[in-house]
Amino acid sequence: MEITCKNCKQIYKGHYCNNCGQPAATYQINWHYLWHEIRHSLLHFDEGIPYSIKQLFTRPGHSIREFIEGKRVRHFKPLSLVVVMATLYGLLYHYFQINLYDDPSYKSIDVAKFNEWSSKHYSWIIIVTIPFFTLGTYISFKKQGYNFVEYFVLNTYRASQKLFAHIIIFPLVIYYNEKPELHKILVAVYIIDLLLTLWTNIQFFNKISKTKAFLLSILSQLIFWTSFLLTVGFIVSLFGL
Repeated sequence: MEITCKNCKQIYKGHYCNNCGQPAATYQINWHYLWHEIRHSLLHFDEGIPYSIKQLFTRPGHSIREFIEGKRVRHFKPLSLVVVMATLYGLLYHYFQINLYDDPSYKSIDVAKFNEWSSKHYSWIIIVTIPFFTLGTYISFKKQGYNFVEYFVLNTYRASQKLFAHIIIFPLVIYYNEKPELHKILVAVYIIDLLLTLWTNIQFFNKISKTKAFLLSILSQLIFWTSFLLTVGFIVSLFGL
């Protein structure tokens, strides 16, 4: 049966317009429609965020490699996922007034203002670090056949993976907030981040030995910290911060 597209007036057969992609079936806008849109468009709830998070904690490297190779339908988009995770963590950070800078050595910092700024811009802070992680991965694993943007996707998903782990651990951060033990918790969080990175890389780079993937992962971390700290130092000296 021929159908006239409600969007562009093209006459076609099938479930979708071959000119603009408009679905043949349209539904009344009601509460059922609204709930469907929330689940599928806003959160992609049934397959997007929960599916991607599950994959990142059961088979992280394999799932990210499959996404890069084209298996993408069920995944939440990498940048969207990291923004959601970082925004959620930033809100928790702000709401519970977490103070990571109560050490006396931070006397030159207005701690309250810095914490406020950090919580409001947390998603951007995370996104800014991803290119530095990507640089480390690209240099260390340059012979593995992936380009810089593909490594950016890898590191974006890894950022979401770490942020979700931070959210799970957040009750401990709340409990030890403004206590000396908080710094030990933060060290433990960094170790967990490193272990997640190693696990993901070993799975992702499955064409090389686990030992080589481990050593190159350590190298990528060193490149990240070197490039990131040099850039921060340059910006601080340039603007006299």
